Amino acid sequence: MAEEKAEKVQAEEKPRKERSPVAQEPAKGNVNFSMAWPAKVEEIIGRTGTRGEAIQVRCRILDGRDKNKVLRRNIKGPIQLGDILMLRETEIEARQLTRSGRGSG
Repeated sequence: MAEEKAEKVQAEEKPRKERSPVAQEPAKGNVNFSMAWPAKVEEIIGRTGTRGEAIQVRCRILDGRDKNKVLRRNIKGPIQLGDILMLRETEIEARQLTRSGRGSG
């Protein structure tokens, strides 16, 4: 009898709809890059940030609409003269470093 009740319960249950994933995952192996323009580091201005973790540099845009434009940018990580940066935008410039602080007098 218990088996008959179990079969009836299973027969009465509605079939569940399979959920489709909300966000489609991209196919593995595909890489999507955003547009970027190369810029060459011409001058290292100094360190910035609350702990000196960023370095301000002056760089020249090598390609694109703003070719040969010189920008001031803040860079995080190791950098040296002659390095090529890939900039995602070439219109916004970093604020100029002020020479205030503990060492100036």
